[in-house]
Amino acid sequence: MTERPVTHATFCIERTLSASPARVFKAFAEQKAKDAWFTGPPHWVRTERSMDFRLGGRETSSVGEPGGVQHRFDATYHDIIPNERIVFTYVMHLDETLMSVSITTIELRAVGDKTGLKFTEQGAFVLDPADAPQREQGTHFLMDAVEGWLASEAANA
Repeated sequence: MTERPVTHATFCIERTLSASPARVFKAFAEQKAKDAWFTGPPHWVRTERSMDFRLGGRETSSVGEPGGVQHRFDATYHDIIPNERIVFTYVMHLDETLMSVSITTIELRAVGDKTGLKFTEQGAFVLDPADAPQREQGTHFLMDAVEGWLASEAANA
């Protein structure tokens, strides 16, 4: 029997974003908006994409270096309260190899004319124990990208 240990990890990222809860919610809920920031490094390409943002809906995204390993995200939405909360589960694969299974909660609350965002992820990492801290680091990168998208959208409004 091949030993395949599991590493459990939970992390929470909190930010105050210079946008209303409705605008922040849009960044996660609308495919065009999410496609602007939910990517990998600039040289990666997307080979698959779908988004059905509703209770029970699915979202998929596959990205990677041209001709290289594909990082495949496959999510299901379980709880959506517009402008307040999104709860989803997702699996990550590297090509066909399972990397992790996670539950994620995104909570939004008005803070004056800004938004307090709390992003909590609980994961079971089955490929490499080092994937857990790397996931948190990657999520910080994605939250920076959300902030950048919100700033550029405001500048173009």
